[in-house]
Amino acid sequence: MKNINKILISLLSLSTLAACSADTPGNGEAAGTKETTDVTETGDLNSNEEEKLSVVTTFYPVYEFTKRVAGDSAEVELMISGGTDVHHYEPSAQDIALINDADMFVFSSHEMETWVESMLASLDNEDIIVVEQTEAIDLMESLAADTHEDEEDDHGHEEDETDVHNLDPHVWLDPVLVKDQVETMREAFSAVDPEGSDDYTQRAEEFQSELQELNERYEAAFSNATQRRFVTQHEAFGYLARRYDLIQMAVGGISTEVEVSPSRIAEINHLVEDYDIPVIYYQEGANSAIAETVANETGTEIAELYSLELLPEDLQDNEQGYIEAMTRNLEALEKSIQ
Repeated sequence: MKNINKILISLLSLSTLAACSADTPGNGEAAGTKETTDVTETGDLNSNEEEKLSVVTTFYPVYEFTKRVAGDSAEVELMISGGTDVHHYEPSAQDIALINDADMFVFSSHEMETWVESMLASLDNEDIIVVEQTEAIDLMESLAADTHEDEEDDHGHEEDETDVHNLDPHVWLDPVLVKDQVETMREAFSAVDPEGSDDYTQRAEEFQSELQELNERYEAAFSNATQRRFVTQHEAFGYLARRYDLIQMAVGGISTEVEVSPSRIAEINHLVEDYDIPVIYYQEGANSAIAETVANETGTEIAELYSLELLPEDLQDNEQGYIEAMTRNLEALEKSIQ
């Protein structure tokens, strides 16, 4: 894949083309393969209301953070849906065609969408603008590597190295870091469409204000808690735990594909009993068997948390999104954090 720093090069190149005269040879083509986009003729993607910036996003949080900034100024499409595992996704020929026709492709991180580099290398669209939403964020280390080493010993064989994540990609579960991702999108859209910069800024600031309010609700809920540990089936909530000074105890690692060893379950059982943990959490849409096993062996309850790799159907049906889902997570966590 072209180095992600090509984002800046692509944006600067596109802006330079936008400033050129319409008489410049080749100035009738826009970024990628589209021939009718107005950006190269006027610098204003929205001067023709029927032609908007075409943006393809990978999975739900990337889509929402992009859409909230883009508003009606771009056509934003979601590539992965329906409960597909983002870590092990394999882009189809239809996906490749969609991205080849797009002006911008947005993904979360190379640690999350491990297949992005090889996919981008296969594209014909050399002018596409590639945006990594977490580019400005340092990903935190994961506990998964240690977990895999233990399971390697138990099973007597090595796990597929593609399942081992040394860094935790679940950045979107920290509302404060989401504000940074929103800022990345504001900068990207404003660079491509300078005349729409004020609109992108307004939408970004409105969403960032909502995120700050959400952050303050979390802070208030957990500020005086003395029991700050919670047990999850999947190691997805490390950023949330770090933000609010909580301790996540995960039965499994980052990947949902790796089998959890009996010794790990026994270890978690002891921790649940030692710290008097009342609830075991599993992720929406996931098999809850491991959480149920721990709950049955320790006499605790199970509850659902949203890892938000996809948006739950009932929230979709009610036209709700990230803020509402994270509010539900807060309410669920209050059962354990007391």
